[in-house]
Amino acid sequence: MNSISVRALLIRGMLAGLLAGALALAVAYFLGESRVDAAIALEEAHAHTHTHEHGEELVSRTMQATGGLATGVLVFGVAVGGIAALVFCYALGRIGSFGPRATAALVAGAALLTVYVVPFLKYPANPPAVGNPDTIGQRTGLFFLMVALSVLLALAAVIVGKRLAPRLGNWNATITAAGAYVLLIGLAYAFLPSFNEVGTDFPAGLLWEFRLATLAVQTTLWVSFGLVFGHLTERLLVPEASTGSAGVSDHSTACSAGAVS
Repeated sequence: MNSISVRALLIRGMLAGLLAGALALAVAYFLGESRVDAAIALEEAHAHTHTHEHGEELVSRTMQATGGLATGVLVFGVAVGGIAALVFCYALGRIGSFGPRATAALVAGAALLTVYVVPFLKYPANPPAVGNPDTIGQRTGLFFLMVALSVLLALAAVIVGKRLAPRLGNWNATITAAGAYVLLIGLAYAFLPSFNEVGTDFPAGLLWEFRLATLAVQTTLWVSFGLVFGHLTERLLVPEASTGSAGVSDHSTACSAGAVS
């Protein structure tokens, strides 16, 4: 079979990330922006109650909700799409006898869980008017620390599971590794500081809707990426695999070598 280059997969990952980002952008605009506007209105009403001073708006709200939002989401989609493509290239043939489409789905699902859902449960997103400005740096740093811990512990769980599989069997090794991951994440939840900075006058329903909207954006991004990237890699890899005697393991070897097709 002809070798598949890392570059070809990287380009498809970035393209899939761009398309997934466009879908996530639509969700962010239609579900999230109205909640942001409502939170800003509450923040301004609260500010008018306590002071009549107004700061100059450097970037208009219209620009934030259109050009700024589109730039941020699309660039993020392309970036994580490229990174996920490299992870896919390493994972293909090394995490089980999964084809390209299934491996893409597993990579996307793992990314959604480890990069967003696990950190989100400890440090959920807050709309404007929620949170102490003096702690924003600390909260941001802790969120990214939680992301790093989640990803590193997930990688460690995969390695431990593969090493335990010959002795315990695939099922028992997977359960053991997953249990260890959950335990360590639980310890991180317990020992890392928490923040409860939601004002008593902020509507609980609006906060809940905003957080669900942010979760919907990330879910749309990663589910769309998994489906699109899986389709693109299936078209790229399967026709060439069908002409050879070897299967998925050949793809992983070609990815590791980085040969140009």
